[in-house]
Amino acid sequence: MRVVVSIGGSVLAPGLDSDRIAAYASTIGSLTADCQAGVVVGGGSVAREYIETARELGADEVFLDQVGIKVTRLNARLLITALDEQATLTPPEDYETARQAFRHGEVPVMGGVTPGQTTDAVAVALAESVGADLLVFATSTDGVYDTDPETDPDAERFETLSPQELVDIVVPMDRDAGASAPVDLLAAKLIDRAKLRSIVLDGSDPTRILSATLHGTHDGTDIVPVGVDQPDQWGDQWRLMTQTLALMHRWRLRLTAPLTPRISSQNPTPNTTRTGRIPSLTKLRHESPTNRS
Repeated sequence: MRVVVSIGGSVLAPGLDSDRIAAYASTIGSLTADCQAGVVVGGGSVAREYIETARELGADEVFLDQVGIKVTRLNARLLITALDEQATLTPPEDYETARQAFRHGEVPVMGGVTPGQTTDAVAVALAESVGADLLVFATSTDGVYDTDPETDPDAERFETLSPQELVDIVVPMDRDAGASAPVDLLAAKLIDRAKLRSIVLDGSDPTRILSATLHGTHDGTDIVPVGVDQPDQWGDQWRLMTQTLALMHRWRLRLTAPLTPRISSQNPTPNTTRTGRIPSLTKLRHESPTNRS
């Protein structure tokens, strides 16, 4: 299973908190035990402060984008430092280099790539280029809302959306200056184009990424393209859980079966026993749910 995780800069390092960065490194490291993982890191409040200062000094928009990209790569370097040998030595600056890292078993940790493109869009492009099964956005909100929850107390969160529905929701937010969309419009359109299964969740607790990626359980919003199945890993775990529950139910029925007298033709003495037989402990120990009929 291949997964790309997009981490907002303010989510990864609020106030440049080293403990939060270390916690994210631990989470990504745990993911690599079951998945191939790539990461894209945003600039957060630090990037916004630099950009605002540069704008006041008269910088043009391309220069401002370049400033933001530099900050995202600094944040990426912090995560790379915490990941140590699991990650690439430096943030890949293009998608080809990131794909090579996947092939070598390393975790590519990217920042921004080109002016005019946010790290949300970079994450989608990376996920598409490596054929990821899942894209996870770790944001400062717990999913996608119909309006900006920062300004509207009556905003309602969606549990599931199609990519096109995500685009329709983001468009008015993207046009409204100062609004906070969960992902930007370009990223939403790229998700629609690539038909990428995605999750938008609250990234303040990095362990939420683990449960969402490995089990599909989370309190955020699923972005589910038409015709795209859930990752096989979720299906395997679901089937195993279903089979286990069915087997437990079967055993429970045997254990609670009514007592009835059973008379053998060779031994006419009635023998009170259960109609079912409780499997021996040895048999239970060696008999898994997947090979029982």
